[in-house]
Amino acid sequence: MARAMFEYTKTVLKKVSFDTSLFCKELEKAINRLLPYEIDELRIWLTNFIKNKPELLVCMRVIN
Repeated sequence: MARAMFEYTKTVLKKVSFDTSLFCKELEKAINRLLPYEIDELRIWLTNFIKNKPELLVCMRVIN
């Protein structure tokens, strides 16, 4: 089940990536829901995901 939450989180973040504030809010929710090792995986995924979306870089402060 935990893995499903991680995959769901990635799906939601992809869908809301058009809006920076919404993306940051969903990222905060994800941090509260996910397990510590999943947060580490999410950090790695986010680093790769936002390479083409520099406007989302401000949201990285939420996870760091």
